[in-house]
Amino acid sequence: MRSQTEGDPARRAAVLAGLRAYQAAPRTPRPPDMPIVARAGRAVLRDYGGVGPPAVFVPSLINPPFILDLAEDNSLLRWLSTQGVRPLLVDWGVLNPPLHLQGRGTAREASGGAAERSDEAGSPFRSGPLHHASHGPPPPAELGEEQDIAAHAELLLPLLGELGEPAHLVGYCLGGTMALAAAMHARIRSLTLIAAPWHFAGFGPAARDDIAALWQAARPAAEAMGLVPMEVLQSGFWRLDPARTVAKYEAFGRLDPASDSARAFVALEDWANAGAPLPYAAGRDLFEDFIGADVTGRGAWRVGGGTVDPARLRVPTLEFVSLSDRIVPAPSSARLANGRTLGLGHVGMIVGSRAREQLWQPLAAMLSQLQQN
Repeated sequence: MRSQTEGDPARRAAVLAGLRAYQAAPRTPRPPDMPIVARAGRAVLRDYGGVGPPAVFVPSLINPPFILDLAEDNSLLRWLSTQGVRPLLVDWGVLNPPLHLQGRGTAREASGGAAERSDEAGSPFRSGPLHHASHGPPPPAELGEEQDIAAHAELLLPLLGELGEPAHLVGYCLGGTMALAAAMHARIRSLTLIAAPWHFAGFGPAARDDIAALWQAARPAAEAMGLVPMEVLQSGFWRLDPARTVAKYEAFGRLDPASDSARAFVALEDWANAGAPLPYAAGRDLFEDFIGADVTGRGAWRVGGGTVDPARLRVPTLEFVSLSDRIVPAPSSARLANGRTLGLGHVGMIVGSRAREQLWQPLAAMLSQLQQN
């Protein structure tokens, strides 16, 4: 924040006022939990009702899954359940650190101070009810659990198998990367990717170098703790567009706290600033093998004993790619044959004011069409 408001004390005061307003804002209770119909390790599958063949939605590991079910009046999954689709959501659960590490280390230490430095980009300082408790208590993780991203993708296989029939598989962000891997081994009806990174070289050298520096600072403490705190990942996101991060809190300070716009902002920011830590193995995979070495884009990622190759998919596919996505830039997409480009941001395509028109409805139409064939 300091760098973005240098020489403008009035603007700095406005940003801080907006930040305080966000921290003090009332929170609307989350929608009720949906029933669990399958488990695999600490991952569970939640059923949103509806009719027709199941459509399993795979969220990223990096934020809570409820971006796909943000609010009663802004929920892709609840809307789809009224459109002839039976959506189910993968909830990855929460990783518990080994007992001998509990209470040791801090998020600031694990980020090499990056979490503190990110205050300059207008971070919400992790205040308020930001922890992920929206889906009830998760199954406890195994102590010393060491699951990389491939292991998470493999968890999808027993979850899909519990359904007793082929499902549509829909993956968002890193969840799409894992869904593509699972699609190589599972019997499914179709695969849809939404803002899913695959060719990580498409992030560009500057962004990849910046992320590598962040990981180099964070890795020693993360390795010692056996996990990667959310703050490490968040500081990377804040660096992508610090001006926008500062501006949104400045604008929030001018909103009526009781307005629909203010409530929507708080719900979205609470999601963006929440998230369980990643297992160290998954964080190392993400920073070193995926972003650093582009193991997926080079055709070298192995899951379930085989190499993951999108060209070998033998099911109908659909890929939504945003041309204005700062988190997962368009050049990093999987480049599936049936692609659809959007003009919405990474999160806006899911919960923004134009999301229903540009993504929800085309997705529902595709799933309905496949169910009729």
